[in-house]
Amino acid sequence: MTSSAPNPRLERLPTWLRRPLGNASEMSTVQRLVKERQIHTICEEGRCPNRGECYANRTATFLLMGSVCTRACAFCQVDKGHAPMTLDPHEPEQVAESVRILGLRYVVLTSVARDDLPDHGAGWFVQVMGTIRQRNPQTAIEVLTPDFWGGPSREAGQAERVQTVVAANPACYNHNLETVRRLQDPVRRGAKYDRSLRVLALVKQANPAIPTKSGLMVGHGETEAELIEAMTDLRAVGCDRITLGQYLRPSLDHRPVERYWPPADFDRLADRARELGFEHVRSGPLVRSSYHAGEAP
Repeated sequence: MTSSAPNPRLERLPTWLRRPLGNASEMSTVQRLVKERQIHTICEEGRCPNRGECYANRTATFLLMGSVCTRACAFCQVDKGHAPMTLDPHEPEQVAESVRILGLRYVVLTSVARDDLPDHGAGWFVQVMGTIRQRNPQTAIEVLTPDFWGGPSREAGQAERVQTVVAANPACYNHNLETVRRLQDPVRRGAKYDRSLRVLALVKQANPAIPTKSGLMVGHGETEAELIEAMTDLRAVGCDRITLGQYLRPSLDHRPVERYWPPADFDRLADRARELGFEHVRSGPLVRSSYHAGEAP
């Protein structure tokens, strides 16, 4: 199984990528609440194909610190910008109250990259987690953070920021590798393969008991061998859980899809991931980072 040659005309989705969005009532309830409270979810910002299913299962992924990212990844639908943005002091309460109203049992907190902030937003993750727990003590919280890289002392700064979030004891710490080593520069502008592996290694160094997770997208021109290499590298830093999904081009301004991988290929990749020792594997064309996150052991 290898990648096909680049084909920018891959516009028609294959049948296995076509699915209904889910329960319209669940969708409208969450969308109304998001709009009323002026909060952001990656489910909506990224137009996740699974959001109806996740909402029905009482799971959602909140996008913290605004809707504008200081990075410019070629695959991502979130808006990009470089001007410093003021943090909304009401966001922690708004998110916590939304969790209560929706009766969410499992919450994933992610964020745009905030390279403009001194701590890159690590402290904000902790603040939102604390506020959610005050109002919703039974709700489990997973974090999906950026790489926290930057500043005058980059490695030390990254370690300090990761440790800040780890100290808040999330149910799972997720940081996505996104793609194979060869494709990092064109796909993840501003991010680095080894830098992302280091995030997951730092989590295990700070608290080995916290499960770590990462995600890979296929469809950028990678080969099966490269994906297995990436999974092997993730296991080498103690990564416990993995998600594998198909990249879908958000717009014509984004990186084209090079290939749509069929479901049988995802099944084979899942088998290989389990052989490598991942304790929780989600692999399928529409799988995303937070898909069925609350079902992990």
